[in-house]
Amino acid sequence: MTSTQSHTIAIDEPEGDRPSGIPSFKASGPRISLRGVRKTFGSIEALRGVDLDIFPGECVGLIGDNAAGKSTLTKIISGTYVPDAGSISVDGETVRFSNPSDARERNIEMVFQDLSLCDHIDVMGNLFLGREVSRWSFLDRRTMREHARQMLDDLDIRIPRLTAKVEQLSGGQRQAIAIARAASFEPRVLIMDEPTSALAVAEVEAVLRLINEVKSRGVAVILITHRLQDLFKVCDRIAVMYEGTKVAERSIENTSLEDLVKLIVGKGEAI
Repeated sequence: MTSTQSHTIAIDEPEGDRPSGIPSFKASGPRISLRGVRKTFGSIEALRGVDLDIFPGECVGLIGDNAAGKSTLTKIISGTYVPDAGSISVDGETVRFSNPSDARERNIEMVFQDLSLCDHIDVMGNLFLGREVSRWSFLDRRTMREHARQMLDDLDIRIPRLTAKVEQLSGGQRQAIAIARAASFEPRVLIMDEPTSALAVAEVEAVLRLINEVKSRGVAVILITHRLQDLFKVCDRIAVMYEGTKVAERSIENTSLEDLVKLIVGKGEAI
């Protein structure tokens, strides 16, 4: 379920237009499709029949207040939770995930809010964590170093030293490493949970550029954020959760910050 920690809803006006040149998503069919997804924890109905489609090359913002069901829904998509009812389809094929490994086999990756990085391991080690390259039963550090540099260069991530310990990096650099690790192994779906929380302005802009870069590769992106102004820079659609249900879905061109805030607190016109 979602955390009970309080958040402040950011309602600053978006600065500037969305970046030009970002290709629109293809309408050939959803990359992932949820129908009637339900999840109960004891007497609490965390999800009450959620339908949601995510298409290749688009970013869907998933927003709502605390305990709205956002994290529960994304943990079902990423295999952490098993739904009590409903169905999940990936590229038109019905699937059932029992654990995160099942989701990863379908190329679904998630960048968690805590990043899941190892502070005492260097940049290269974190990029290949759990996917180490070996040769004759030894780590092939040369190959990993070459691939790590290519992974960062492809996403235009500026980290001079691959041997630097992650604990020595800034918050934006740490977030970039977590995104690069998830984005560099051919994901079909990439879920990001609060990727810009606690970052400086310049670091936020860098992360948003990364999201648009991932979209341009045809990856379906799900973005959870309380920084509502960020949605207008990367998202194609917004799905609003309220008390375990999806109460509204908006194209980014047909909504506003005020509209989204009203929906989050249960006072908007739900459709």
